[in-house]
Amino acid sequence: MIWKNYSHLEGSHAFLSPSRYHWLRYSEDRLVDAYRSHERVALGSKYHRIASDLIKLSIRLPNTAASLNSFVNDAIGFRMGSEVLLYYSVNCYGTADAISFTDGILRIHDLKTGKSEGSIDQLLIYAGLFCLDYEINTLKELREIFLRIYHDGGVIEFSPSPGDLKEVVDKIIDADMIIRGINAFVL
Repeated sequence: MIWKNYSHLEGSHAFLSPSRYHWLRYSEDRLVDAYRSHERVALGSKYHRIASDLIKLSIRLPNTAASLNSFVNDAIGFRMGSEVLLYYSVNCYGTADAISFTDGILRIHDLKTGKSEGSIDQLLIYAGLFCLDYEINTLKELREIFLRIYHDGGVIEFSPSPGDLKEVVDKIIDADMIIRGINAFVL
């Protein structure tokens, strides 16, 4: 048998993939809803790529209430890095949409383009990962922390204390140790 070559599709997954077999039993309405949700996720990824490119090129957008515009303009204004990977271990890492650390002030901004407005916990984890990755002592080197979520034309800002962030850092370390312990027994 000579197999057909679909190398351009390697690493991708079809919406109606065998590994996501639940669609086999969906009603037509459920299938349509699931597909629209899938497309919103893909569109959100495109918005994030566009926002990242604009930030990296320092191209501001018109000042409107649109979340994308506010997110891009604020990230440029605060001279933030875009799509920055923060790594603690193979068990715990993530990519911050926008981040800066200057003179003891940590800023992390997150753009939400879907229905969910997200959770400040996600940004707390990014902040914890930043401190672990860059060996920042939360209690000595952080003066202020500003975490923002841009969603649906609005901005939610949270300013945890360095002590609050220390709790998250400790939780990341503890959770990672638990996972490493499980993997030590498996291997």
